[in-house]
Amino acid sequence: MVEFAVVGPVTFLLLIGLLVGGLGVFRYQATAYTAREASRWAAVHGTDYALETGNAAATAADVYNQAIAPNATGLQLSQLSYSVTWNTNNSPYHTTTVNGQTVKVTNTVAVTVTYHWIPEAYLGGMSLSSTSVSVMSY
Repeated sequence: MVEFAVVGPVTFLLLIGLLVGGLGVFRYQATAYTAREASRWAAVHGTDYALETGNAAATAADVYNQAIAPNATGLQLSQLSYSVTWNTNNSPYHTTTVNGQTVKVTNTVAVTVTYHWIPEAYLGGMSLSSTSVSVMSY
């Protein structure tokens, strides 16, 4: 009885800690997956996509509605924030002049997804954030 009184609570706390930590890792992986998928989706829905299909090029709201929200499995959307940034615009290339010559430079899109996670053990909250950068292409 005495041994269990000493070992039991420690074992219980370790098990709860492992469980809550595992849920945190799951939430971070879901956040990273959502950022990767949103970045990929935004990269292929730029101006070339708009020219070929007749649909509008992707906006930040489109990235959220078409890629972030559907892929945020296991995350509360009310705790999720995002930002979508194209380095110049959402076409595959932009031109610049180097030594008097015009050169094509690829554009990129960066998607950052941040999730405010409140652990199930109510130990305070923490922000889980992931950024994914993709080269614009279609």
